[in-house]
Amino acid sequence: MTPIWHPQSLAARMPALRARGRLAAATRAWFSARDYTEVETPALVPVPGMEVHLHGFASRFEPHLGRGESLALWLRTSPELAIKRLLVAGAGPVFELARVWRNGEVSARHAPEFTMLEWYRPGADLAGLMDETEAYLRAMLPPRVAHAGVESDLALPFERLRMQDAFACWCGLDLLATIGPGGEGDGPALLAAAAAAGHPLPDDLAWEDAFFRLMLDHVEPRIGRGRGTFLTHWPAPQAALARRDPEDPRAALRFEVFVAGIELANAFDELTDAPEQRARFHRDVADRARLHPEAPGWPVDDDFLAALDRGLPPTAGIALGFDRLVMLAAGVPRISDTLWLGGWPYG
Repeated sequence: MTPIWHPQSLAARMPALRARGRLAAATRAWFSARDYTEVETPALVPVPGMEVHLHGFASRFEPHLGRGESLALWLRTSPELAIKRLLVAGAGPVFELARVWRNGEVSARHAPEFTMLEWYRPGADLAGLMDETEAYLRAMLPPRVAHAGVESDLALPFERLRMQDAFACWCGLDLLATIGPGGEGDGPALLAAAAAAGHPLPDDLAWEDAFFRLMLDHVEPRIGRGRGTFLTHWPAPQAALARRDPEDPRAALRFEVFVAGIELANAFDELTDAPEQRARFHRDVADRARLHPEAPGWPVDDDFLAALDRGLPPTAGIALGFDRLVMLAAGVPRISDTLWLGGWPYG
């Protein structure tokens, strides 16, 4: 195998790498023209993120010449918690092209170290953020893009599809009927609904596992094809850091965007309620310990919650996989094709 540093290997990646540079410059110009401020937040943090299924890279600060105390740190899985602190301080609207790390993620579309474009606009709602995301993607990408034989025509208006409607169409079940009034998922109810619709699943699956199995098997293969798709109003157990829908609290004000069959971004109408976020974080820590007992964990981010207590303005924010955007812009099949050292040393 040709080493990643071999001139022949670099030459094969150069067209995509040049596209990457152009895309980064165009991104900065696009957001600057819309009065966004570019920020840089720390990569080494006490809490890397609160997502239950993400695994972090651990590090440690050791004091020099007796100054300070030894401190467990992590490479961030996202800049989200740091950027929201800046929003509390009044910095918004802001964006960051952030290097992030997620342990164990290697595939044609995943790398343990990658670049996330995140932007946040105080005062925006989910519909306005969809408008802005659609405009950004049209400005950055060719009119037609393709990946793994799937094409999207970006001249066409993006589809806006609620998760409830997607499950009704392709799974034949009422997803929100499996959500309790407190926003909890009812696993047996979802398993029964799936079996009745002709999609039997193992009896031991929890609600979340059953949801993702159905989504990956029946929903994702049908969206972001022909045109872009916003998959919106996720079920409340998948709210993460999003507000629940005031019109139906069984759903959350969250969307993901798919183009040419690739999930490009995840967005929230951001939760500003500190007590509710605190309860979610404590549940996340408990779920991580239960589901991933072999993996090192981290505590609740109490400093972030203190910032929420002070007051996060109503905000919509989005995290977009910049390397995947480069894949579409350059027409390359693997995320490693967009990286200067091709994902070294992970493969």
